[in-house]
Amino acid sequence: MKFTARTKTQRGFTLIELLVVIGILAVLLAITLIAINPARQFGNANNTKRRSDTTQILSAVGQYTAENKGQLPPEVAALTADTATTLNNTNFPNLCALLIPEFIPAFPTNPTLNTDDVNESECAAYATGYSIARDANNRITVSADTTDNGAVISVTR
Repeated sequence: MKFTARTKTQRGFTLIELLVVIGILAVLLAITLIAINPARQFGNANNTKRRSDTTQILSAVGQYTAENKGQLPPEVAALTADTATTLNNTNFPNLCALLIPEFIPAFPTNPTLNTDDVNESECAAYATGYSIARDANNRITVSADTTDNGAVISVTR
């Protein structure tokens, strides 16, 4: 039996080695995408904005109430107790002008509407994507009409 030494040096990778590496990279990429889940992350970011927006609206109503010796804005005071009402120009034609710009620079809008915040010049026709409710004790609740990832967003004061 005769053994011969190779005179040529091998260069590069075999096809099988390349396929194994590509397969491992594909599995790692799939695991990373599942762990990160971009759609869920965008949903969480939108929900964070909604929480901030509801707090801003509630704070503006609270500031108005404090400034007016405990009197709620007339349209909010006239709400049926425990009934959420969509915050728009149909249900609250005067609230926008009462709160903007003195108590809030602009009404924030729900990210699902894909619109800019409602400023002072847009009070005649606006929609926010949020709702306001008043309970029997005049506690105000502002909530998001639509959310992502099954979240419930509601702030009461």
